[in-house]
Amino acid sequence: MSPRKAGLGRGLEALIPTTAEEERSEFLQVGVDEIEPNPQQPRSRFDEEGLDELSASIREVGVLQPVIVTSGDEGYVLIAGERRWRAAQRAGLKTIPAVVREATADDTLVEALVENVQRQDLTPLEEAHAYRQLLENYGMTQEQVARRVGKSRPAVSNTLRLLQLPGPVQTMVDAGSLSAGHARALLGLEDRKYALYLAEKAVAEGWSVRQMEDAVRTRREMEGDLEDEPAPRVRQLRPVELIELEKRLGDHLDAKVKITYRNRKGTVEIKFGSIEELERIYRVIS
Repeated sequence: MSPRKAGLGRGLEALIPTTAEEERSEFLQVGVDEIEPNPQQPRSRFDEEGLDELSASIREVGVLQPVIVTSGDEGYVLIAGERRWRAAQRAGLKTIPAVVREATADDTLVEALVENVQRQDLTPLEEAHAYRQLLENYGMTQEQVARRVGKSRPAVSNTLRLLQLPGPVQTMVDAGSLSAGHARALLGLEDRKYALYLAEKAVAEGWSVRQMEDAVRTRREMEGDLEDEPAPRVRQLRPVELIELEKRLGDHLDAKVKITYRNRKGTVEIKFGSIEELERIYRVIS
């Protein structure tokens, strides 16, 4: 088919901003079945309702902005525009306007990432995995990644840190039940089990990010107080059995426990960082 200049005779399409690259490029009507999705596409989830709405719009007015593809072994591989391509399939279109661009493997990944990040189509975890791909597979630095996706280096670094969270917490973030703000607050905790406990509680009770930050701060202050607490002068004289019992009780309650024993009497001190943690300890004891 003869190429058509982008920006000429597009009607409503003229209202949709295009990139400088698309303005300079000619685009073709490419068979929908000739296009394959990018195997390195960072986004793994597509909103079904959103695709249905886009598909309905395409039936009415067509595809207003071309997808970007590169030549593949058999046909074309998508660089950007997978939602439009999927919606065009649902709408029953045989062809779709496409800008054909020669690109290397890292170019296609960066293009797909940039488009989705700018359109806020990626979940925080998908974005983090994509950044890690660029770092590990293509040898880019965090500074280079930041420049390519139009973000600050600290923003890229903070997103990558989400991959340090416990697996169940990452699943909550990926599913959208826990926000990236909640998750970033949890990165301040070394106790991964307690981080999961706070994440589950935040989801169940609808905590704000501020509430999560306060809970993490309280926990860290408590841990800091315990670390700074000077060791008793007679610590070396404590019976081994007492030390073992203190450890076993602490493990059972998942809390800091201190046993003081003198003259056949003593006290058991249990440290907690919040009312919620005290309730948890109470449930364990009862």
